[in-house]
Amino acid sequence: MTLTSRLSRLLALSLAAATAVPAQRPAAGDTVRLSIFEALTRAGTQGEEARLARSAVDIAATQVASARSAALPSLDGSFTYVRTYASPFQIKATPSTPADTTPNPIAAMFANLPFGRVNQYTANVTATQAVFSPRLGSALRIANYWQSASRFGLREQLAETEYQVRTAYVRAQLAAELEASAREAVAQAARFLEQERLRLSAGTGSELDVLRAEVSLENLRPQLVDAQNAAAIATLDIKRLVNVPLAAPLMLTTALAAPAAPLAAAIDPTTVSAERAAVKAEEQQVRIANEIVKQAIAAYIPALDFRMSLGRIMYPTEVFALNGREWLTDWNASLTLKVPLFNGMKRGADLSQARIGLRQEEYRLAQLREAVQLQYQQALGERTRAEAAITARKRTVDQAQRVYDLTVLRYDQGLATHLDVSDARLGLLMSRANYAQAVAQYHIADAGLQRALGASSAALSPAR
Repeated sequence: MTLTSRLSRLLALSLAAATAVPAQRPAAGDTVRLSIFEALTRAGTQGEEARLARSAVDIAATQVASARSAALPSLDGSFTYVRTYASPFQIKATPSTPADTTPNPIAAMFANLPFGRVNQYTANVTATQAVFSPRLGSALRIANYWQSASRFGLREQLAETEYQVRTAYVRAQLAAELEASAREAVAQAARFLEQERLRLSAGTGSELDVLRAEVSLENLRPQLVDAQNAAAIATLDIKRLVNVPLAAPLMLTTALAAPAAPLAAAIDPTTVSAERAAVKAEEQQVRIANEIVKQAIAAYIPALDFRMSLGRIMYPTEVFALNGREWLTDWNASLTLKVPLFNGMKRGADLSQARIGLRQEEYRLAQLREAVQLQYQQALGERTRAEAAITARKRTVDQAQRVYDLTVLRYDQGLATHLDVSDARLGLLMSRANYAQAVAQYHIADAGLQRALGASSAALSPAR
């Protein structure tokens, strides 16, 4: 493999993995320095995803309060003025003859009755209490189940947020490592070109070697620019996750290191699915669907309400002739039994629809359990593979370091050319880049395994 192809391969590795924040060189006073714990804390306290999930829990709490209010008595007050311009009950006290001044006896008879009164004021207070309603208990249970589901949804969202932040953070570290290797490769090509020019000027080299070195260097520069652009785009993604201003420089302080602790023992996939927050949230949805079926059945059951009304009524002759002596009391109470008889077979259709919805939620729950078990097994296998890759890449780095040291020694003794040294150095850079990539893949796989478990760190769940 030629030097140009080896350098191109190194830059290709950089481009493939440069999906996160590259090494930044901002002003020290303006730089936002973040460890992985600090990044998770910012995502948990300032990230929109976590805030939205917490707001869903708050909404569910208000729905529980609303459902409970239906079981409590309601009290309403009203004040009404009615102006009557014409009524069949109005009886005019008109004399039979102009000279006759005797009042109309019929009008006098209805003088204190409300019929046909021109002005009417009514002040009323009404209390209503549901004595028996088959839907009240079900509605309260639905609200409680929904609140529980929202809490499990919050846990699931926090686990997803941690996975995204950890993955972006590790890729940022990897991008910094690969960018450094790419820069070293470009610098090596530049040094090699300079030495070939010196050899040409000294008469020990050829113009063809200089041209090859120039072509190799010029081919690497645009690839490095592309890698920097890709890294800059990835920087915006991690800033979005941790809510860092887009214009602020960002520096990651946690080092990208190989895992020191041994792998934890595998967990039974059925246990994983039983403890996963997403599965628990779907179980609450099944309970809600079951309560909806009960509500549909309750539509066939009578309901009993109690109502009491206390009112004061006044019929003044003038609009604003209000006083405390002419108010009449209107106080009554009632029990109402509502018996459903026929509503066009809507209740039957609602019941069938509710039962179908229950079966659908049960199917979704079964699918989710299978998906969670599969996700866990895949994540566990990926982490095991990544750990094996770290061991293999570490051995390759040791071998490449040994080859480079021996090549330099041979060059000092005049037994190797400068091209041999450059090729050995490039091989060492590539092996180090591959090792960094293997370490990053392990941490990403470990984040995926934690995501499959539905776990999130304490940094994402601060006290509210």
